[in-house]
Amino acid sequence: MSDEFVLGIDGGGSKVLVALADRSGRIVQSSRGRGVNPMDNPNWLRELEEQLGPFLNHQNVAAVAAALPAFGEVARLSELQQQAIDRLFPNTRRHILNDVDAAHLGAFAGRPGILILSGTGSMAWARNASGQSARIGGWGDQIGDEGSSYWIGRSALSVISKSLDGRAPPTALSKILFDELQIEADDPMNALGDWVTLLPNRRAGIAAISTLVDRAARCGDEAAIGLIEQAADELARHHSAISGHCDNDASWTYAGGIFNSALLLGSLARRIGKSPVPSKLPPIGGALLAAAQLLDWFPDESWFGQVAATADSVGTSANKLSIKNNEGWEHA
Repeated sequence: MSDEFVLGIDGGGSKVLVALADRSGRIVQSSRGRGVNPMDNPNWLRELEEQLGPFLNHQNVAAVAAALPAFGEVARLSELQQQAIDRLFPNTRRHILNDVDAAHLGAFAGRPGILILSGTGSMAWARNASGQSARIGGWGDQIGDEGSSYWIGRSALSVISKSLDGRAPPTALSKILFDELQIEADDPMNALGDWVTLLPNRRAGIAAISTLVDRAARCGDEAAIGLIEQAADELARHHSAISGHCDNDASWTYAGGIFNSALLLGSLARRIGKSPVPSKLPPIGGALLAAAQLLDWFPDESWFGQVAATADSVGTSANKLSIKNNEGWEHA
């Protein structure tokens, strides 16, 4: 039917983006909210329901694909996510998949390749020529997520504390952070302690510091440059570990807000030994593609172009982080 619509949900640790698209691929309605990762956000379900509210009574939603963090990783949480989508869309074709799986699906339009994702968390996802998938990383901030924006932000706080103590050389990161937070530098332990303690979303708030690290690195601060290089090392290890799943000449691409840093992206490309290919669609496009596949639609280049163009307009601020109000809009 020409009046059918598909609904895509792109969830992550710092944001959730919902988009409704018609048969041509044009996104006609969207909603954006805070993170919905059940591993660290006890309010994930309330946030998800709030963002989905405007779409629940749309009579022509024929299929829903929900790309959610932690799905398929932790059985108990995956069951809760499944129950939520089943309850919200009881009479609609629906599919739940991991958010990084959807990001890969969109980036390569279902074809083989390697996706390096670094947002609030980090992971590599690969699909080979036989359609088989594999993943590396995604262990969460307490165990892994090396090279992610949270990992960079947490490492930056450590560098700053050591610098202020005299256990490490001075770094421009200290002044940049205190200026950005608009807190007093005269009593740094108390000031930073208060800031961290009062964060409504700890991971998102600390992850936002990664933007300041990039700023300091571009200004030549050695400590910040070191953090960028360490992050590139970690993400290159993700690629190295998963590359055997694909052919030797497999293309790679990336997703996640940390790649707004041209320094980090360039450092990673040098370590991998070749440049990334452009993504066909952003992660929300991958969710929409998964929903379209439920209806046996066969998207053509025009469909991909429409999704990409309209996704760019509705997600203009989706990759930006605000450290002041702790609204982090980056994938994963």
